[in-house]
Amino acid sequence: MSSRLGELLVRENLISMAQLKKAQDEQAKSGGRIGYALIKTGAIEESKLTDFLSKQYGVPAINLKDFDIDPEIIKLVPKEVCEKHLIIPVNRAGASLIIAMSDPSNIFAMDDIKFLTGYNIETVVASEMAIREAIERYHAPKGPSLDEIVGDFDDADVEVAEEEDEDVADIAKMADDAPVVKLVNLILLDAIKKGASDIHVEPYEKDFRVRFRIDGVLYEVMRPPVKLKNAIISRLKIMSSLDISERRLPQDGRIKLKLGGGKEMDFRVSVCPTLFGEKVVLRLLDKSNLQLDMTKLGFDPEPLKWFKEAIDRPYGMVLVTGPTGSGKTTTLYSALADLNKTTDNISTAEDPVEFNFAGINQVQMHDEIGLNFAAALRSFLRQDPDIIMIGEIRDFETGEIGIKAALTGHLVLSTLHTNDAPSTVSRLLNMGIEPFLVTASVNLILAQRLARKLCQECKKPLEASEQALLEAGVPPEKIGTFQPFGPGGCKVCNDRGYKGRVALYEVMPFWDGLKELVINGASTAELKQEAIRLGMLTLRMAGLSKMMDGMTSLEEVTANTAPDRF
Repeated sequence: MSSRLGELLVRENLISMAQLKKAQDEQAKSGGRIGYALIKTGAIEESKLTDFLSKQYGVPAINLKDFDIDPEIIKLVPKEVCEKHLIIPVNRAGASLIIAMSDPSNIFAMDDIKFLTGYNIETVVASEMAIREAIERYHAPKGPSLDEIVGDFDDADVEVAEEEDEDVADIAKMADDAPVVKLVNLILLDAIKKGASDIHVEPYEKDFRVRFRIDGVLYEVMRPPVKLKNAIISRLKIMSSLDISERRLPQDGRIKLKLGGGKEMDFRVSVCPTLFGEKVVLRLLDKSNLQLDMTKLGFDPEPLKWFKEAIDRPYGMVLVTGPTGSGKTTTLYSALADLNKTTDNISTAEDPVEFNFAGINQVQMHDEIGLNFAAALRSFLRQDPDIIMIGEIRDFETGEIGIKAALTGHLVLSTLHTNDAPSTVSRLLNMGIEPFLVTASVNLILAQRLARKLCQECKKPLEASEQALLEAGVPPEKIGTFQPFGPGGCKVCNDRGYKGRVALYEVMPFWDGLKELVINGASTAELKQEAIRLGMLTLRMAGLSKMMDGMTSLEEVTANTAPDRF
């Protein structure tokens, strides 16, 4: 039916051949059916496609968004069957079950559901996109709402004492109360469901709020009652195996949640005392969502080739730079995943270890007992290593040992906090490392940032002025050759206009021309100019390239990258 549907729509002049070709390309890339691809690429509106299918098959059309399906009806057909046949049951009339389908000619689906339920099957038509959304909505795991949980409390449930008189035993008891346990579980599960990277639980004098960081931006999600402040924070500390009686010092812990289907989620927990109580920040570490395929991280083809060549060398140093939260760990882990072979001994010194990998020896730093990066690095060099990863080069000692390791036949991967690739050289020199050691050991420097991706379902064309594009750094000859897009807002992205993030990379191999400049004491600006002349794409150039491809917006590029001025 899929191949015929496109041809029928062209014949009826509802779409053009070019639009059909674009939808077929999208279908080949993303899977699904042609109707879904046509709506996704904007070739036809959902309502028009549904009306066309209704006329074509002589069955009524239904708008599932305006329809509230009884949970008892939903239970009649399991989620797996709905997903397999792309159907959803909508109503029951006597001995008949009415199901919404995107392809009412699918006799096999109807026979399958008739056999499964024992009902006669009647069909109505809905778009594939609407059915997918309905399956997701009605089969989503239902947790108790905040109102239901908080409704379990009355003033007699919790007695809030003055801060200095609080009894640890009372707080522990409150933290174990069923409503508090439910509320904390709800917060953690909601963060997983919404794809958050961090949860911030923040107490203030007369307020208490929970925020999620989604795609790099913080959003407020709830304001639990202030009287639950200590109970919620203590519950999180109990789950993290922290000392609930210690409220004056920062503490760090970890929570491991077992979810359905054998899935596990780790939370890295940081507790910090503030003026009005302890603030808790949880970092979500979802190994199943960790992207370890380098080709899917956002590299352009040429920089990816340079990066792979640098990590495939038997020795030397590869440095990844950028601020906190710019995806450096993901890039390094993807490199390690590529290098992880039984023939090589790989050791990493991390603070903290975010994900554990089979076949890699990972060491957690403990500064308080003297186990820092330099100490771990010295130990690694006595363990016959092939590849070493150092979480971060923070001082001369770590830098010097790392560079010596790179010069003595080891591949060393590490990170630094610098603004771009060329300024990393100055940072190493400022630490006290000699220029000739830098040029002899460093294979490649990579700087990166994360920009939010436009939601591909609702992004909308924007009219950007020529002046704004030129000021951002778009080459004059490129203006007019592409369509800039901006954020829209739909159910898929929770009306934010953005969904997911893409990495912007500035990859600088240490070419001979650059080595010469470093030895001669050239400035960062001179290094940058020469690197661009040799083919390096700056962070701003990489961002503008993603913007021209319709992946992100001009606003995101200018917010996350600095202009290229010399």
